[in-house]
Amino acid sequence: MFFFCIAAVIPAVAQSDSAFTLIKTIRGSFSFFTVDPLDNIYLVTSTNQLKKINANGDSAGVFNDVKRYGKLADIDVTNPLKILLYYKNFGTVVVLDRFLNSRNTINFRKQNIFSVQAIATSYDNNLWLFDEQDNKLKKINDEGQLLMESTDFRMQFDSVPAPIQLIDKENFVYLYDTAKGFYIFDYYGAFKNRLPFLNWSNVAVSGKNMYGFSNHTLYSYELNSLTLKEYQLPAYLYNYTSLKAMNGKLYLLNDEGIRVYQVK
Repeated sequence: MFFFCIAAVIPAVAQSDSAFTLIKTIRGSFSFFTVDPLDNIYLVTSTNQLKKINANGDSAGVFNDVKRYGKLADIDVTNPLKILLYYKNFGTVVVLDRFLNSRNTINFRKQNIFSVQAIATSYDNNLWLFDEQDNKLKKINDEGQLLMESTDFRMQFDSVPAPIQLIDKENFVYLYDTAKGFYIFDYYGAFKNRLPFLNWSNVAVSGKNMYGFSNHTLYSYELNSLTLKEYQLPAYLYNYTSLKAMNGKLYLLNDEGIRVYQVK
């Protein structure tokens, strides 16, 4: 059985609500959003359009066929030049270019992969996924061909993680399980470390920082210094349907649209 260490975490440093400064508002009715490393915002509208808004607030693309494969489970924008729309119920990924034009479709079922909760763009523009039937982290190309797979997780861990999110960043792949925390792998699928941050939502890795939310608190973990910071959200930020931390900013979705705050 594989034994692993859990990285040390320096105690959290609390921040006041003055840490949040409103810098932008995008008004509209949106059901989903995400943000890429270049501050482009991707919005799913109430009329099932996917819209891209650049850092200047200008429209940079529209995709009108969001409902083609039913309910959209996730959007991966790790690479702003290659956008992944994941339809879990159909085991299908639609690949878009930076203008949101359709480029390709990947059907996992054609590759005998039938249960996938989480996907992510890989550093070399292929695709990571966690195969829940094989209990393996896998990398495939745009044709669905298998390029790499990890050892069966049942052979590595006493309790197998069930990741809900994958992130490829800074030479590592992060698998997040809300009940077990982050499992960190190298690009060959070898397990490297674990971070016991439990019950986080809307997790992200941006630059050298890892972000997550729990109980109206934004957590920011600096991967180099191992310092965990806590930002208690003020009451006026409680009214949201979704939120995300990225690029040193807090993005908050509510009935009025998207509000963007600088985090100090």
